[in-house]
Amino acid sequence: MIKPKVGRMFLATCVGSFFILILYFQNISRSASEQFSGWNSSSVKSGRSPLQSLQENEQLEQSAVQATLQGRRELLEETCRTHTHKRRVLSPEDLRHLIVDDKHKLLYCYVPKVACTNWKRVLMVLTGDGHYREPLAIPANEAHVVGNLRSLSEYSTAEINQRLRTYLKFVFVREPFERLVSAYRNKFTRSYNTAFHKRYGTKIIQRHRADPQAEALEKGNDVSFEEFVYYLVDPQTQKEEPFNEHWERVHSLCHPCLIHYDVVGKYETLVQDSRYILKLAGAEEEVKFPAMSKSTRTTGDMTAKFFDNISPFYQKKLFNLYRMDFLLFNYSVPAYLKLR
Repeated sequence: MIKPKVGRMFLATCVGSFFILILYFQNISRSASEQFSGWNSSSVKSGRSPLQSLQENEQLEQSAVQATLQGRRELLEETCRTHTHKRRVLSPEDLRHLIVDDKHKLLYCYVPKVACTNWKRVLMVLTGDGHYREPLAIPANEAHVVGNLRSLSEYSTAEINQRLRTYLKFVFVREPFERLVSAYRNKFTRSYNTAFHKRYGTKIIQRHRADPQAEALEKGNDVSFEEFVYYLVDPQTQKEEPFNEHWERVHSLCHPCLIHYDVVGKYETLVQDSRYILKLAGAEEEVKFPAMSKSTRTTGDMTAKFFDNISPFYQKKLFNLYRMDFLLFNYSVPAYLKLR
């Protein structure tokens, strides 16, 4: 039995033979944005971790970016306290999306459709011992190859605890419906995504299209957004299997009410938030976060158009499905929704 020390709260969780001890330190509960001002990368180069540097500089004056990040953390913590009444245990599967950079002491929870390909590329540069030098030179499919980056779920219990306690933990989020439409466009309207068409498209058409053609049932390559919404809100869908990670809710992928994230970045402020994290890690000279391509990006206006043909009934059901992501990450109810 581990005896708690003063100033710490321990949450012990046991899942079969898997035992996780999550340590929440009072001084870690302060957000990264509180502690960054006045710090420079030489602190990491001198041997201090990003998290230690945060703690040592917590009294310094805040910048506008730091104040914004602090606000995100405080809102997230308050929303968790308000809406999370039961604590559940963490399993190895819960840690699968947490990517580990042991060199820079970073834990990144990747969320598909929130610049995760570029963040994986960046982490491949940072952890690649010189094998990779330029993020955009890494093919997108290579960034997602299992084994190129280590997941926290691969470590021993003691190693997991140590990293949760001492590494800088960060996640990037996005307006939930904008992310959802981005996932739909990428996985169901691109001709090259035949695996998704076969795996999900055929099932969606079979269940949610009246009198489907034989070709559609075979290929699954012409799923409409309305049919995709019907699939998502159908209770049978999640009874059969979990959502695919591309449309799974962020709170189900990254568990922000169970794992303390020091930085909550947003897609809307991706460049400045990414620069902040890389500087904090002392890595701004090693790698630059790639610039976003705006030509194919799913925008808010584009998202609104996709909802034109969704009835108020299904709009409400879909919003309820993603409601916690809206609340936790402070996204307003979209003006185009008809929820009353």
